[in-house]
Amino acid sequence: MSLILIIEQILNGLQFGVMLFLMAAGLTLVFGVMGLINLAHGSLYMVGAFAAAAVAGATGSFVLALIASLAAAAAAGAIVELVVIRRLYARDHLDQVLATFALILIFSEGTRWLFGSFPLFLEVPRYLSGPVTLPGGIQYPLYRLAMIVIGLLIAAGLFWLIARTRIGIQIRAGECDREMIAALGVDISKLYTLVFALGAALAGLAGALVGAIQSVQVGMGEPVLILAFVVIVIGGIGSIKGALVGALLVGLTDTLGGVFLPRFFELFLAPASATSVGASLASMLIYILMAAVLLVRPLGLYGGRT
Repeated sequence: MSLILIIEQILNGLQFGVMLFLMAAGLTLVFGVMGLINLAHGSLYMVGAFAAAAVAGATGSFVLALIASLAAAAAAGAIVELVVIRRLYARDHLDQVLATFALILIFSEGTRWLFGSFPLFLEVPRYLSGPVTLPGGIQYPLYRLAMIVIGLLIAAGLFWLIARTRIGIQIRAGECDREMIAALGVDISKLYTLVFALGAALAGLAGALVGAIQSVQVGMGEPVLILAFVVIVIGGIGSIKGALVGALLVGLTDTLGGVFLPRFFELFLAPASATSVGASLASMLIYILMAAVLLVRPLGLYGGRT
């Protein structure tokens, strides 16, 4: 097992982790501030991917495609919050789950009606295609490296937004005591719409970025949504820092486990059996990680309230 392979897989895990962070950050904001379980968050990821693929196909511009993904997902999120979600804040979590599950079906069938059942493809732009040489002579895809940088820059921007701006103060206050900030004159309805649109935009951007390395298809957001829920449970509900740490842990665990566990079992089993056993255990690793974290910290790594 070479050092180059290990470093490449660590970078792959970081890339996967920062994309999970973009999904989980919006999800944890919505759940932390609004107390809302939003199963339709993965559909907003899909909306961003399809918007990016459509705009890139029409204009040939990857930058415009990313802007379209942000705008389309944010607009879809704001409309959903105004039309549907706003009626669910006072309802119990079962009603929220049922309503947002219905939204998944609506988004899926609406996307299939607009774009058809066949997958779309979003090409990596020429200026980000090909490998880049890292220290030590490691060849790594430039686009994946750019995804890591973009994700970390957005994480830094979110930390600044939450910690240093007036909107961030209102978001943190709304998480702690929404009745009090409403009494102090903050329009809580507008704040909720803003938070929901921000979370939707982040999910849409993640879908667009990932859409360039895999096909864009109906239902692509649901598997990522499951991992995003694992991330916020590990990191702690309502914590952006927890979402980042949890996403990186999940990304690295999933990627390294999938690559190296089968190789480990080849030391004891036949290659076919080692691959089967290793792949099965690798798919369980992130849930084992979640269980281990919850045994030690039931509220997650950075969870601050029940």
